Amino acid sequence: MKNNRICQLFNIQYPIIQAGMIWCSGWELAAAVSNAGGLGLIGSGSMYPDILREHIRKCKAATDKPFGVNVPLLYPDIDKHIQIIVEEGVKIVFTSAGNPKTWTPFLKQHGITVVHVVPGTKYALKAQEAGVDAVVAEGFEAGGHNGKEETTTLTLIPAVRKAISIPLIAAGGIGSGSSMAAAFALGAEAVQIGSRFVASKESSAHPNFKQSVVNAKEGDTILTLKKLTPVRLIKNKFALTALEYEQRGASAEELQQLLGRARAKKGMFEGDLEEGELEIGQVSALIDDIKPAAQIVQEIIQEYNQVITKLCKLKID
Repeated sequence: MKNNRICQLFNIQYPIIQAGMIWCSGWELAAAVSNAGGLGLIGSGSMYPDILREHIRKCKAATDKPFGVNVPLLYPDIDKHIQIIVEEGVKIVFTSAGNPKTWTPFLKQHGITVVHVVPGTKYALKAQEAGVDAVVAEGFEAGGHNGKEETTTLTLIPAVRKAISIPLIAAGGIGSGSSMAAAFALGAEAVQIGSRFVASKESSAHPNFKQSVVNAKEGDTILTLKKLTPVRLIKNKFALTALEYEQRGASAEELQQLLGRARAKKGMFEGDLEEGELEIGQVSALIDDIKPAAQIVQEIIQEYNQVITKLCKLKID
C-alpha cells in the first residue's frame, strides 16, 4: 500500500500491526510478523529489563525489517525499559496505559516513532496533543485491559477518525481480512491484531492457553475487575470468582487481594486454565486453529483484497 500513511511511517509492506501482548509477544512472534511484511511488537510489560534487552537483540538478529516495543506506561521500571530501548536502537515504540505526555517528547528526541493506544476520542486528542505519530483506537471487544467507556470498535473508529488528523490504527475484534476491510471503511489506516496472533506457532503463550483460545465460543469471554482496570478474560474459575465478587459489591481492595500477583503469568505463560488470567478478545470465537504468523498475515491480506473486490461490485447507483 504505497499511499498508506502507516506503511510509510513504519516502512512496512502491509498495514498490519501485531499487538504487544504480555506473556505472548516475545521476539519470535515479533520477528515472524515483521518478516511477513507487517510490524511485529515485543510486549515489554511482562519482562524484566534484562529480559527485554535480550528479546530486542534476538529480534534484531532474526529480522532486518522494522519492529517495535510495546511499553505500558504504568510499568514500575519504565525508566529502565526506556533506557534499554534507546540504547538498543529501537526505532518504534507503542505506549499504553498512561499519560503519553510523560515519555513521548523524550522518545522523539531520540528519533523514535511513537504510537499511543487509546480507548476513546478524548484520549486520542490528548495523544495527538502530546505529539505522538499515530494512535491505536482499541474497542471494547479487545482482549486484556480495556477502557472504562466500553465503546465498541464500530463506534470508536469513526469517532476518533473525525477528531484527529494523525494516522489511525484500529484494534479490538479484528482478526481477519474482512474485519480489516471493515476497519478501513470506518476510517482506519491500519489494524492492530492481538488475539489471532496469540494462536500462532511463534507466540510465547502456553500451549494450554493457545488451545483454550481455539476452543472459545461466543460468550466465552467476560469483562471484569472494573473497579481496578477492566480486563477481558476467558471465563474460568478465576474470572467467574471475580465476577461474583463484583456482583456482591466487593471493594477495589478485595478485588486486588483476589487478583494477587502474577496471575496473568500463571494463566497465559504457565498454562493454568483454572486459576490464571486468560486475557483474550471476543474475536477468539472466530479462531479455529494455530498457524504460523506468516500464514496468518498472508491469509488476512488475501481475504482483505477479496472483500474489497467484492464490495466494489455492490455499488448502489
